[in-house]
Amino acid sequence: MLPFQVTNSPFNEEQVELLNRLWPTLNSAQKLWLSGYLAATESVGALQQEASATKEVTVLYGSQTGNAQKLAEKVGETLKHRGFHVTVSSMLDFKPNELKKINTLLLVVSTYGEGEPPDNALSFYEFLRSKRAPKLDHLRFSVLALGDTSYEHFCKTGKDFDKRLEELGGKRLYERVDCDVDYEEKAAKWLEGVLGELDKQGAISVATTSSAQAKPTTIYSRKHPFQAEVLENINLNGRGSNKETRHIELSLEGSGLVFEPGDALGVFPKNDPELVDWMIAEMKWSSETLVSVEENDEPLREALLSRLEITVLTEPLLQKLAEFSKNREFHALLSEEQEAKRKDYMKGRDVLDVLRDFGPWEMTPQQFVSSLRKLQPRFYSIASSLLAYPDEVHMTVGAVRYEAHGRLRKGVCSTFCAERLHIGDKLPVFVHQNPNFKLPKDTHTPIIMIGPGTGVAPFRAFMQEREAIGAKGKSWLFFGDQHFVTDFLYQTEWQTWLKNGVLTKMDVAFSRDTKEKVYVQHRMMEQSKELFRWLEEGAAVYVCGDKQRMARDVHETLIQIIAKEGQMTSERAEAYVADMQKQKRYQRDVY
Repeated sequence: MLPFQVTNSPFNEEQVELLNRLWPTLNSAQKLWLSGYLAATESVGALQQEASATKEVTVLYGSQTGNAQKLAEKVGETLKHRGFHVTVSSMLDFKPNELKKINTLLLVVSTYGEGEPPDNALSFYEFLRSKRAPKLDHLRFSVLALGDTSYEHFCKTGKDFDKRLEELGGKRLYERVDCDVDYEEKAAKWLEGVLGELDKQGAISVATTSSAQAKPTTIYSRKHPFQAEVLENINLNGRGSNKETRHIELSLEGSGLVFEPGDALGVFPKNDPELVDWMIAEMKWSSETLVSVEENDEPLREALLSRLEITVLTEPLLQKLAEFSKNREFHALLSEEQEAKRKDYMKGRDVLDVLRDFGPWEMTPQQFVSSLRKLQPRFYSIASSLLAYPDEVHMTVGAVRYEAHGRLRKGVCSTFCAERLHIGDKLPVFVHQNPNFKLPKDTHTPIIMIGPGTGVAPFRAFMQEREAIGAKGKSWLFFGDQHFVTDFLYQTEWQTWLKNGVLTKMDVAFSRDTKEKVYVQHRMMEQSKELFRWLEEGAAVYVCGDKQRMARDVHETLIQIIAKEGQMTSERAEAYVADMQKQKRYQRDVY
C-alpha cells in the first residue's frame, strides 16, 4: 500500500505522519476491524441524523379569531411532551423558503368570510399557489381545517392547503380532518391519528408523565362558563332610530377571569321561546317529553330553548332530517342537481321552515333533537378595560331583526339580550382571547381605529386602557352609523377623550344625514395626506365590524391612499399593506 500523503488524502501533514507510523504496525485482522468500525460509525451517524430529522415538526396556523392558534399551540405542547423538537408559528411569521428544510408539517387553519384564508394565512396561501412554490417531495404533512357548516364554503382554506401540498409532491402523514364549530373532539382525534402515524414511523419516544403536561387554566371556560350577573342593560340609540344597540355590563366578581382589550366575550344565549313553541306545536309533541342531550335527560322545550341550534340550516342537518321524511320535493331538493336551489332555500330560513315545508314527518322528539347540533356561543368584542372597570366586562350588542319568507326573523343572542335579559339575571360567559387584535406593546405608537356601528366596541376598551396606563401615542377614530342624533354610540365618552387628549383626532360619517351616503372609507380618503403621514410614522391600523362590505371597502381605500400619497403603483401599495400585516400594524376583527 502507498504511504498516506497530503495530496492523495483529506488529512493534514501531522495526521499523515501519524497514520504512516501507525498503519505498517497493524496486522490484517486489525486493519479489517478498523475499516469495519469506521464504516459502522459513519452508518450510525447517518441514522442518528435521519432520526433527528424525524423528531422535528413544524406546526403552522392560520387564525382569524384565535381558535386555530390555540389548537396549534396545544398540538405543539403535546408533541414536545412526546420528545419532539417543535416549532409553532403563524403562517404570517413563517418564512416560506424554509419549507425546503422541513420534513414534517402540520397545518391548523380556519376558513374566514366567503371561503377566504384568515389575514395571517394569506401571504403563505398565495406563496404556495404561486410559481415560486418549491417541490415538496421530501415533505409529509397533515391538515386540521376549522370551519362552520352553515357557510357555503365549509373548510375551504384547509381543503385548498391540503390539495396544494399534495400537488407540490408532499405525502399525507394523516388524512385531513374538517371540523365544524364543535371542533374539540375531532381535533383531538386528528392529533391522536397524527401521533399514531409518527409512532409507526418510529418517531415517538417515551412520553413524559401527565404531570409534566399539566397547565394551569382558569376554572371557567367554554365548557364551564361563568354565570355573570347583569349590572346594566341600556339602549344606546336615541328615540326614532332604525336600530337597537344594547350596552350591557356584567359582573365578573369571583370568576378569576381576565382579558385584554381586543379579546372577545363568549355568550351562551337562549332561543326565542315563541319559535320553540311554534316548532313543538307544528309537530304536535308535548313540551314535557323527556329527551336526552349529551347524556342528560330534560324536557323537550327546555332542550330546544337552551341546548340546541334551531335557527341555522346546514347541509348535514338537512341530510339527517331527510331520513324521517318521504316528501319527494324535499329529497329532490337534496340532490346534486338542485344544489343552487338548495343553497338559496337555506338563506334566511330556519328549522321551523323545514318542518312546515316538507312534512309529514315520521320521527320522535328524541330523533329530532339528535339531528340538531349544540347551541353555539356567540362572540362579542369586549367594550371595556379591566383597568378602568375591575371585575366587570362590557358588551355592545346590535339587535338583529328582519323580515324574510313571510316571517319576522331574530338574531338568537342579540334579541335575547335586547328582549329577555334583565338586571340581576345571570348570563353564562367565558373569555375568548384574540391574539390577532392587540394594542401595540410600545405605548408611544400611534393608532388608527376604524369601527362603524358596533365595530366601535373594542376601541372603547382601547381608549380606556390607554387612558389608564397614560399612553403617549396619538390616536385617531373613524366612526360611522346612520344618524348623528340617534346613532352616535358612546358619543359623550368620545368627546370627553377628544377634549382631554386621550383621543387625538376623530372623523365621523353618518350615512343617512346627507343626500349622498357617506361612509368611513370616504372620510379616510378625505384625510388621505394626514393618514399616510401617520402610517409613515409607524401607526398601527385596526378595523372592526362588517366583513362583507365595510372591511373590504376600507382595505381597498387604504391601498388607494398609500398608492396616491406614496406615489407608488397599486402593487407596491398592496405590498406596503402586506408588510404592515407582518409587522402586526394592520389588524382586523371582522364578522
